[in-house]
Amino acid sequence: MDIVFTGAAVDFAGRPALHPLTATLRERRIGVIGLNGSGKTTFARLVNGLVRPTAGTVTVDGRDTVGDAEYARGKVGFIFQNPQHQMILPILAEDIAFGLKNRGLGKAEIEARTTAILDRFGIAHLARRRVHELSGGETQLAAIASVLVTGPETLILDEPTNQLDLKNRALIERTILDLPEQAIVITHDLALVEHFERVLVFHAGRLAADGEGAQAVAAYRELAAC
Repeated sequence: MDIVFTGAAVDFAGRPALHPLTATLRERRIGVIGLNGSGKTTFARLVNGLVRPTAGTVTVDGRDTVGDAEYARGKVGFIFQNPQHQMILPILAEDIAFGLKNRGLGKAEIEARTTAILDRFGIAHLARRRVHELSGGETQLAAIASVLVTGPETLILDEPTNQLDLKNRALIERTILDLPEQAIVITHDLALVEHFERVLVFHAGRLAADGEGAQAVAAYRELAAC
């Protein structure tokens, strides 16, 4: 799936958050790195219409994210920095099923899809667990399952390894690498993305570097040291 930025820019209250950007995203694993306030989250939220460009366009499969926001959000799922905040219902299986109910699916299909996604991520034993009782790694897996159950082709993850211990960080890293879906990962965890096919480096609202993981991470280290 192609995600295309054409002169896309964002201003907040007259101040540029993202300067005009032209790029096409089609790689399977894409990292997004940069200092705090560099524009990386604004960039990522443009992909599925959570933020609208104030200039230029962003398209998903040729469909404009402003004119056809519903299509973009169906194709691109987003997991926020604190995934627990986007869980609506208290029981994990019920929370996963919620997104399917909103799509008008029948009970049997909802149950089948919920069971399948729990099995896929090895968390079937957590189905009746209260979401606030999950560990950090379990919460991240639950959030991934809750988003992917609806069938997006691209998944955006905002700081997916933040505050995880070494074991859970390794679990989430393996999970991201194994996803058949395209993954766009916003992170300060440079080791997570240094072997990605592509990494975008943002600095002061501009795309400062764009290349293979290790090359882009090296460029970011130079920028951060200035």
